[in-house]
Amino acid sequence: MDALLPVINPGLVHSPASTFRDNGFMFFGSIGPVKNSNLIRIPRIMKVKAVAHKQASTASSAPSIDFSDPDWKSKYQQDFEARFNIPHITDVLPDAISYPSTFCLKMRTPIIPDFAERYPSDEEWHGYVNNNDRVLLKVIHYSSPTSAGAECIDPGCTWVEQWVHRAGPREKIYFKPEEVKAAIVTCGGLCPGLNDVIRQIVITLEIYGVKKIVGIPFGYRGFSDESLAEMPLSRKVVQNVHLSGGSLLGVSRGGPSVSEIVDSMEEREINMLFVLGGNGTHAGANAIHEECKKRRLKVAIVGVPKTIDNDILLMDKTFGFDTAVEEAQRAINSAYIEAHSAYHGIGIVKLMGRSSGFIAMQASLASGQIDICLIPEVPFNLHGPHGVLSHLKYLLETKGSAVVCVAEGAGQDFLEKINAKDASGNIILGDIGVHIQQETKKYFKGIGFPADVKYIDPTYMIRACRANASDGILCTVLGQNAVHGAFAGYSGITVGICNTHYVYFPIPEVIAQPKVVEPDSRMWHRCLTSTGQPDFV
Repeated sequence: MDALLPVINPGLVHSPASTFRDNGFMFFGSIGPVKNSNLIRIPRIMKVKAVAHKQASTASSAPSIDFSDPDWKSKYQQDFEARFNIPHITDVLPDAISYPSTFCLKMRTPIIPDFAERYPSDEEWHGYVNNNDRVLLKVIHYSSPTSAGAECIDPGCTWVEQWVHRAGPREKIYFKPEEVKAAIVTCGGLCPGLNDVIRQIVITLEIYGVKKIVGIPFGYRGFSDESLAEMPLSRKVVQNVHLSGGSLLGVSRGGPSVSEIVDSMEEREINMLFVLGGNGTHAGANAIHEECKKRRLKVAIVGVPKTIDNDILLMDKTFGFDTAVEEAQRAINSAYIEAHSAYHGIGIVKLMGRSSGFIAMQASLASGQIDICLIPEVPFNLHGPHGVLSHLKYLLETKGSAVVCVAEGAGQDFLEKINAKDASGNIILGDIGVHIQQETKKYFKGIGFPADVKYIDPTYMIRACRANASDGILCTVLGQNAVHGAFAGYSGITVGICNTHYVYFPIPEVIAQPKVVEPDSRMWHRCLTSTGQPDFV
């Protein structure tokens, strides 16, 4: 893994506050692994607070916008458009030839097997997306920085339109299907829906007319480990893989250097690579894209964001998240029954979420059985008159039972640091669930108050299950649009859902930092309303 870092992080400064690791890669800084960028970066939407000194500290952390400039708004829009303009093969190969698309739903079987550089049907089809189609990134016009969850560019909360590229099939493609060898790789940990995405990528590639499709086994490791042979894929192979959890191709963390990966791709004659993974995996995909550009290779690198924690920037949600929230209901309900059936019963459920508490928050909202929800973004105390344990005593006295939901990354300051890391470079977290269980038992024993404490950790049960219907649809559309993006000649992009529409983002913009729950957001306020919990500070 160490061999990857110099390529992914050239010239980036290590800032401990902005380090993020995931899925076998590590990167630093606030703008992700961007190389040779000539863009002048105006800071992303800043969180404008009502308190003046907070505004100043926020603005000082990045190059400031000159709000006294009457043209600042248009300059901001121009910079945004430049940053979100998705890379294309013609950026490196201006003479790349385009062809009429072989994807047409009027007739899905080509007239001749090697195509005649024309549509399978002579009839005009109005199912293509224009390259100039855009989707609005932000849809709420906040009138004040004090509005709940307000995200403002300037202290006056000026409305600035921000548009991103719409995903979908294009009328012109930049690869002849008969010349394509496409590869799929899944990295990091398991997540519901991996097989669904693999299946749809293969099916859509075949509709375009691609005959050579392979899977790279066990993540990026499969590019260098000679004992791991690539897996031939076809519709027949993937037809029923979505009916089970896990990954048909296997997953792993770590891997060879970026240079070795691209060497392997050249050797295997791979010219389309679909990468399924989280922030770290996408950092690797972007580094592979940059190396292919450097070598002037006609290769499309397209990511599909996979994180059960839902912590990818700018996207409504990532696949696997809905399934995780739904599956967590079983654990929460079990904890509720155990707690409700016992004398002074307390049920504690730990859910996934290293740096973001989306699963814990949404699962708490969905269940209606949670009394206390603890997430990494919101600090809390266990002890003291306003601590969690004091509130648990109040709940037992008034309700007779209580249920606690805690994200795995919450309360790490209470735990002893072991300074160990996994193969991806992720710091191994202490078990906050066990800690709360032990502290709860000690607290109630110390005050002579009987309490029956049960602890449930459903982590691996949740991530190993098959995708539910909602995630199945999301995976299907993400897989299809990944293929459309590659054939359209885009590379160094990822596909996601934004304001209910499917879009393409340049990878660096979505991996700049993990998305987190905003404590001032309406959704967190809804969760607090549901649980009735106080501030534990």
